Amino acid sequence: MFQWVLWFHLISLVSWMSALFYLPRLFVHHAENREKVEFTTVIKMMQKKLYNIIAMPAMIATVISGALLAYLYPTNIFSTGGWFHVKLLFVAILLVYHFSLGKFRVDLENDSCTKSGKFFRMYNEVPTLLMMVIVAMVVIKPF
Repeated sequence: MFQWVLWFHLISLVSWMSALFYLPRLFVHHAENREKVEFTTVIKMMQKKLYNIIAMPAMIATVISGALLAYLYPTNIFSTGGWFHVKLLFVAILLVYHFSLGKFRVDLENDSCTKSGKFFRMYNEVPTLLMMVIVAMVVIKPF
């Protein structure tokens, strides 16, 4: 059963990360085209669907399957070294990032977001950096 849960966890993670990579790109286009009502109307719908229909379910599936993996792990995963604690810390930061995207999405939908396209371009790099640490902890287990 462990292998099937791991498979589902990885599929969920790929889906979640895809949404976290794409949503800020939509924010860039939205922020840079605020004056184009027809365009922002479409972008708002895309942002809402991406967050609610893809990102949220994928995040929930990733977290639940990850918790199940920790439970099913052949040994006590909390005593295997600090790598798992670091991974959990960075997953928690990734969750904060995820919900910050939800807040930005609502602010953009309400036309109350003042962040620039440049801000969202830089903010778009956060999940990549977090993912690099998370994957390194799992694959390399440095400590």
